[in-house]
Amino acid sequence: MKGFIAVLFVLFIVPFFSNCKTDTGLEEIDTSYKFFNLERAGWKSKSVSQHVSNIDYTATLVPLQYYIIKNKGFENPATIDSIYQTHKTERVIEMEFRHDSKDDLLKSEYTGLGYKEAVEYMAFSIEKDFTAITQSGDTVNCSGVTFERNFKLAPFKKLLLHFGSIPENEQIQLVYQDQLFGNGILKFKFKEIPLKL
Repeated sequence: MKGFIAVLFVLFIVPFFSNCKTDTGLEEIDTSYKFFNLERAGWKSKSVSQHVSNIDYTATLVPLQYYIIKNKGFENPATIDSIYQTHKTERVIEMEFRHDSKDDLLKSEYTGLGYKEAVEYMAFSIEKDFTAITQSGDTVNCSGVTFERNFKLAPFKKLLLHFGSIPENEQIQLVYQDQLFGNGILKFKFKEIPLKL
């Protein structure tokens, strides 16, 4: 009888458990669900703000996966991970400028420049005003800036700052030498490692 039970166990129970291995379809659903939850909960890490001369400066470290998923979608988690592995030493920081009165910050009364020159400075020259200092003490220059134009529809100005060659698990401090509004050196220390999956 014991031999018969052992044979039944081998024939029916073992194949059942061997088929319960992780199904790649379920893994993709699970990963998509994680992406969905992260997007709903908020992709961005905590913001760091400073208030100087009626201007709020807010820096927010944004996870790379946010941008990858926005371009590639949720459909292929392996592709998202592959792209992330290629670019994991890069950082993206969202920088927002907002005046207390919700006035347009690029007016000459705030910048000392004509409106067109202030827009050009923010779009093309401001990147030299930003550096990142790593936890290990390395200084990394900003490698590019994207100025999000809102054509006076929103009461703020927003930049996306791009940095490369920063070790994946290092905390950073953003240093901004404010040449545009003349408010000196501002420092934004991110006390956390960026979100990742």
